[in-house]
Formats: sequence, C-alpha cells, structure tokens
Amino acid sequence: MSDTVIKISNLVKEYKMYSRKKDRLLEAILPGYKRHSTFKAIDNLNLEIKKGEVLGILGKNGAGKSTLLKMITGVVSQTSGTLEVNGKISSLLELGAAFNPDLTGYENIYQHGQVMGLTDKEIKEKEQEIIDFADIGEHLSQPVKTYSSGMFARLAFACAINVDPDILIVDEVLSVGDMAFQLKCFKKFEQFKNKGKTIIFVTHNINDVLTNCNRAIILENGQKTFDGSVKDGVNRYKKIIVGLNPDNELDEKDLNEQLHINENVEEDISKNNFTETWKEKFNQNPNMIEYGNKDAEVIDYGIFDQDGNAVNIFDNGDFITLKSKVKFNKEVKDPIFTVTLKDFAGKDIAGTNSNIERVETGTFKKGEIAVVEFTQKIPVAPGKYTLSFSCTRYNIKGELEALNRKYDALLVEIITTKNTVGAVRIDSKIKVTKI
Repeated sequence: MSDTVIKISNLVKEYKMYSRKKDRLLEAILPGYKRHSTFKAIDNLNLEIKKGEVLGILGKNGAGKSTLLKMITGVVSQTSGTLEVNGKISSLLELGAAFNPDLTGYENIYQHGQVMGLTDKEIKEKEQEIIDFADIGEHLSQPVKTYSSGMFARLAFACAINVDPDILIVDEVLSVGDMAFQLKCFKKFEQFKNKGKTIIFVTHNINDVLTNCNRAIILENGQKTFDGSVKDGVNRYKKIIVGLNPDNELDEKDLNEQLHINENVEEDISKNNFTETWKEKFNQNPNMIEYGNKDAEVIDYGIFDQDGNAVNIFDNGDFITLKSKVKFNKEVKDPIFTVTLKDFAGKDIAGTNSNIERVETGTFKKGEIAVVEFTQKIPVAPGKYTLSFSCTRYNIKGELEALNRKYDALLVEIITTKNTVGAVRIDSKIKVTKI
C-alpha cells in the first residue's frame, strides 16, 4: 500500500562465529573447509511500518535491535529475505559515520549532505540551520579530528537531524552533548512527530517509549514476539527484563515488587544571602522563553539543598528549595508566585503556586523585591528536566494575567538512590506480619 514506508519480509541476518582466528582465514582460502558456527541476529522477521507511525523497538541487549536498524539504513545487508524502504532515511545511530576527520566541520556538512543525496543547493539552504543547531562556534573551521567527543556529536546530530528525511531512525542518541543541547534535540524530535514523519525509536528507557511512540514491538533472540499498543508492549517488556513469563497474568503490584526491593528528613533550610546572584551558579537554558507585561519581573532563581548549597543535580528523595526573586515595577496586590517542572519533551510534570498552597502574599509596591521559597521533595522518576518560574495575578476582571514568566529557565537532573517504578517515587513504609 502507498502508506507503507518500510516493508520487511522473512528477514534473516546471520553472522559466522569462529572459535579461532586462523579458522576464518583457512575457510576463506580452502574450498570445503568449514569451521564456523552460525549466529542468527535476526530470524525470519516480518514487519510493516506505515507513514507517520512512531514505532518503539524494545528488547534486551543482544535481541537484534541495532542489527535491524543497520539493515534498514543499509549499513549491513541481510542474509536472506526482503527489505523495501520508500522514502529518504536519516539515521541517528551511526553519528558522524560519513565524516572525514581531516576535513573541517564546515566541509563535513557538505560531505554529509552529499552522502544523504542532497544537492549543493539543498545543502546550502540547510547550512545555517545546521550551524546554528550544532552551536560549536569557531571550531567549525577546524578539522573534525581536533574536536572533543561532545563537539563531534553535536555537529553529527545537527547534520543528521536537519536534512528533512521522510524516515528518522533514533537509537539511544537523544542524550548527546550538554543538557541545553539535549533539550534542543528533544524539541526537534517533537517537530518531526508533529510533521507526521515516520520515526523508529530504540531505547532502554521505558518512559521514552511511552511518551514518544504510538506502536511498539519487542524483539527476543532476533524474533518479533510482540507487535501492538505501547502500553501492552511496555507491560510485557517489564516482565521480560525481570525474567518472568510475559504470557502469565501478573498483578501490577506484584510486577513492581519484582522490579525493586523495599525518613526522617528535617526541613531546616539554611538561608542564602538574598543580595547575591543565584542563577549564575546553575545550568541556564539559552533558549528560555519569556513573556508577560513586566509589572513584575523574575530577576533571579536557583535550587538549594538543606545546607543552602546550590545544586544542579539532586536526589528525588531529598528536600530541596526552589527560590526566586521577583522585582515589582508597579504596585501589585496579591501576586501569585509559581514553579513548574517539565520534561525535555515539554510536558508539564509537576508544579505549584502560592495560590494553590493558599499563601496570602499581600501587596508589593514599586521597587520592592519578593524572595520566594518553595521547599519540598520532588519525587519524580530520575531524568533531565526544566524548571520554570513566574509571577502572575488575577486582574479586576477575574482573568489570570502574566506579569512575567520565565519558561524552561533552568536545566536540572534528578537522580535517585533507589529504584523508581513509573513516573513517581513512592516511599512506602512496609510492614510484614507472619501469622
């Protein structure tokens, strides 16, 4: 059918396995001399992918995921079976494979584009977009072999993502570069989804599959054992990774107990000097979004642990304080102060404000500064997030009015000292009684 962009029929990929190095040579030069065993990385796979689908491929290490992607992109050829691709593919699994280390970054932009089948005119049209996305400055005129691994990955990702492919293949590479660059990568990925591009997505992060995909398959020993909804696929895969039979019924509570085994915290937050600048100590997002009428302005913000130390990375079981300074340019009655946590896909994860928490803020005159502190745990799944700060109010018409919002102002990483199942950490006190 015309809406099928990838059709795979009876696909097999075999690798020869040799116990001794010399057997490989002897087998090559002596007819009839066979000293190898065969490993089937992909075993009789059938799969159709439709235009606009976002397919998540799940599987343990060695299941055949990367081998399948390499065959789709043409990096390796199949042993038997057929594989038909209808459309231009851009792959994010062999980043920089088309780069020449002796050429400059600028020259490699053109070489990569030519490998992708673009004309010089088409590359020229994409050139500035690639340069801006990579954001490696004057290093662009230097040979790629002089780049750090981070700069190399940034340029390679920028080249791969900005060729406007019909099919995008992503294999565990949405975490290249620093956190600001990762946020840019996730936003670009969202743009591809919104344009109806076909995306094949491989990751070990179950939450990424749930968030990004609309279909899932599971590979086991090179064979497709599941093809269906993302939710059902993830539930099945969770059983596989803990060694359970995926066909057996299992209560979600029992499954979670298989995934992980089994506070006293004081709220004594040391005060920081309110005259110092906080935000310079943190990972600021250069692509922060700001708007509002500026009757008040969020002029500073930060994240602090119980001892008052600035932290960019914190544990989801610890109390932390989110602080902001808001300067008032006009008299404002009952301002509302807010904080919001978002994931890199732009989805609101958690947030609160002084109105929700029923805190009376009073009236601030022109020139006054409010120092606002939100102290709490943030028990979300470990990962990378953005923090937003804002000041709003309800006007005389009862409408919510934004005085100043700073969206995605800080880039933060949340870690954990114990396993977390799902999106929220639940610290249960468990009692077991034997009777």
